[in-house]
Amino acid sequence: MPHPVVEQVTAALEQRSSVRRQRYLERLREAAERDPRRKLGCSNLAHALAAQPDDARLIMKQGGAPHVAIVSSYNDLLSAHAPLRDYPERLKAALAGVGATAQFAAGVPAMCDGITQGEAGMQLSLFSRDLIAQATAIGLTHGIFDGALYLGVCDKIVPGLLIGALTFGHLPAVFVPAGPMHSGLANKEKAAVRQRFVRGEASRDELLAAEQAAYHQDGTCTFYGTANTNQLLMEAMGLHVPGSAFVHPHTPLRDALTDEAARLVARNSRQGERYLPLGEQVDARVLINAVVALLASGGSTNHGLHLPAIARAAGYELAWEDFAALSKVVPLLARVYPNGAADVNQFQAAGGPAWIIRELLGAGLLHGEVPTVAGEGLRDYAREPWLEEGRLAWRDLPAESPAPDIVRRIDRPFVADGGFVLLRGNLGRAMLKTSAVDPAHWRVRAPARVFDSEAAVQAAYAAGELTGDLVLVVRFQGPRANGMPELHKLMPLLANLQQAGQQVSLVTDGRLSGASGQVPGALHLTPEATGGGPLAKVCDGDWIELDARQGVLRLEVEDDVLRSREAAVAPVGLAAGYGLELFAAQRHLVGPADQGASTLSWDCVE
Repeated sequence: MPHPVVEQVTAALEQRSSVRRQRYLERLREAAERDPRRKLGCSNLAHALAAQPDDARLIMKQGGAPHVAIVSSYNDLLSAHAPLRDYPERLKAALAGVGATAQFAAGVPAMCDGITQGEAGMQLSLFSRDLIAQATAIGLTHGIFDGALYLGVCDKIVPGLLIGALTFGHLPAVFVPAGPMHSGLANKEKAAVRQRFVRGEASRDELLAAEQAAYHQDGTCTFYGTANTNQLLMEAMGLHVPGSAFVHPHTPLRDALTDEAARLVARNSRQGERYLPLGEQVDARVLINAVVALLASGGSTNHGLHLPAIARAAGYELAWEDFAALSKVVPLLARVYPNGAADVNQFQAAGGPAWIIRELLGAGLLHGEVPTVAGEGLRDYAREPWLEEGRLAWRDLPAESPAPDIVRRIDRPFVADGGFVLLRGNLGRAMLKTSAVDPAHWRVRAPARVFDSEAAVQAAYAAGELTGDLVLVVRFQGPRANGMPELHKLMPLLANLQQAGQQVSLVTDGRLSGASGQVPGALHLTPEATGGGPLAKVCDGDWIELDARQGVLRLEVEDDVLRSREAAVAPVGLAAGYGLELFAAQRHLVGPADQGASTLSWDCVE
């Protein structure tokens, strides 16, 4: 039986979304009635067949076997996506083995947040999610496919692919990951070198050597940031081949899992054994499962933006209040960097996503009886894949973890709650992740130090100006202002201040991510400063209280005084050479953070 709070939150989500969801399903079923190839004109079909080999042409003309789209985010700029280079041909071969065909339908853009951290290019990162969804739609809009395989890993890429896929929700879908790189320099050691560099105690050569030792080969980065949180959520939503999230690239097991993805999408097509349209599969229960898995694993705060946006694409109105209500009953079951010392490879060896899913299922905290790409129910995802005499198989996990410092049983969690706090007060609404923050720092009351850019904070720190207890306010970082870049360059310096004995916290309409660390941060503050939020009226020296236990974010300024103040104006001008001017429409159209910070319109289903 589901936990009563899980049932309540799911029911509330279904009720508030009933009209939107019904309209979405009506559009999905209308699309499903179209036969992909029978209604194409001869010239249209000839264009689609022109570059295909003879056997594929024959199968496609006959129309009795599934024809599958491959949508990939491959490039060799991103280490996580470099292994995807050879996947399309492998997938085509696996599909041919079951009498199906495939075409590479679309390549979608994929930028690396690691490369753009602290640079102007990071201002396009969040907007890239919606562009990826649109690029996905361009590939699928040819209207000749019976299913799709989506290849991607990193931060905005998987959410963008899923949003695009849900727009074509009458098609079955399987998401295909590539796996993490092998462990290099430990994440804590890497972070320590960063902090020493900020203090002037490490040279640039030493810093570069540490970074290269941490990021040293193809595969996903090994800390539990947004990219790896994506992969765990795809497991909990039943969209992966079970257990495929954290298997290394270029291994026989990874190849077997990739081949299985092709077989499953063919099986789930209209021509297969069980027709499973993605839009029907991803219902309220699946969205709630994603939130629960996020909380139990201490995952990325970016999913406070991505999951509401994904939900809207499926006809649902997922709210931050849903996260907060679930967080009170979902315990933290994993300690993976930055909320622990382990990396994702150690997490996988300790039990990984399968451990989390098994424990949550046992406590009724997940909806277990949901359709998945693998079958009926999430039990398939509570086992681990392996090769049994060269063939793909799954086996049960041990009852006790070999690494209780990395994963815990549900009756002995690390923390009794999921670490998602919804902060409210006269500055607006923000979210805070507590899983990596020492409870001694959960309440900070201090004077504000106000800045309008990340670079200005860095300059003040270098000049020794950030003294005493303080609440660092960094505004004009919301989606309407500059695309809502991540502000990771602030984390080493804030950690240094905290370690020096200062009480510090961060309040921003910008974002951090799964790499958010030991300093409490009120993130994604909405309304943002550019959108008329009161953050634009905060002055240096104003006292601010941030209290994670009480869910309070309060500016200690009288209402009439605050109303009388003139709002600060966002810095003007765009950095040259980054293409930012091409995204002016997105900055104008983007919605608020608590609705997913999306530039896309869902008027067609509202």
